[in-house]
Amino acid sequence: MSSQRLAACHYLHTGQRTCHADDGREIPCEGSGQDASFGVGAPWPEPRFDVRGDVVVDRLTGLIWCCDANLAEFPLTWQEALDFVAAMNREQHFGQRDWRMPNRRELRSLLSLQTKLPALPEQHPFTDVFNGWYWTSTTATISPAHAWYVALDGARMFYGGKDQSFMLWPVRGQGLGVVPRTGQSLCYDAAGKAVSCAGSGQDGEYRYGAAWPEPRFEILEDGVLDRLTGLCWRRSAKLTPQPVVWREALAAVAALNREGAAMRWRLPTINELESLVDCAAHSPALPSGHPFAEVQDIYWSSTTSLFEPDWAWALYLEKGATGVGQKRFAEFSVWAVATYL
Repeated sequence: MSSQRLAACHYLHTGQRTCHADDGREIPCEGSGQDASFGVGAPWPEPRFDVRGDVVVDRLTGLIWCCDANLAEFPLTWQEALDFVAAMNREQHFGQRDWRMPNRRELRSLLSLQTKLPALPEQHPFTDVFNGWYWTSTTATISPAHAWYVALDGARMFYGGKDQSFMLWPVRGQGLGVVPRTGQSLCYDAAGKAVSCAGSGQDGEYRYGAAWPEPRFEILEDGVLDRLTGLCWRRSAKLTPQPVVWREALAAVAALNREGAAMRWRLPTINELESLVDCAAHSPALPSGHPFAEVQDIYWSSTTSLFEPDWAWALYLEKGATGVGQKRFAEFSVWAVATYL
């Protein structure tokens, strides 16, 4: 393996510690093939957060968050939220002038997929957390009059119209390089028209996060290496002939390993799936020039939704969204991954 081929693990542990059957019952993790049986992703430090007066440093990512998760007090439209942060900087709020609205990967980095209401790490120090949608600075490329938002009640990520009103949670600092860039490089106004990024406060202006290697992907004998994350994906993104229920997705990957594959394949966690998303693309939301074949719309992850444990997390790849699906419905496809080390 080339010494230049792999970088650090640029995706996070989901925080999930328990495993659950189709009906939501907790079951032993050993041999389940579920998220908590592998525990992959950058591990969380203990303690996770360092409170410094009115701000909190996330020791996992190095990002600095307002301790008060509702400084604006009321929901804002997307542009109002960007303007609110600009005013914070003019007034040097908390003695700083580099506050910004987080991009979608930065906001998702706070999530714990073991908890709900809010879906934040246990014993987090934040105050006034609203169990609803929070804006990000990342426009939804599939519909640029919309921007990505994250639900703090259960951790879903979708997009809403920029003229709608949601919550704001400012962040500052460039972090430790654990969270990668989103891929977005353009900026858009509330109507979806491309605008200059200068002074916009948008994701496309800052482009914060770990840079993507060039080329991003390398075709190997047994799969495709993502040189950003060190994950190896099956080149065919369609392991089963048709969509399956969740337990069949787990079984399909287990069968792949019984066939004597050189890689130790698994059903990816939702954070592993989301790491593939390029926020400059849609239909599918994969980096330009990707080498994958038979790409489908929606993929099962190995991560249970602890909001409703008879549901599991899924990546909606046409859009780039992370949502959930009921485990007993045969609606989603299967894509296998392995750690290339």
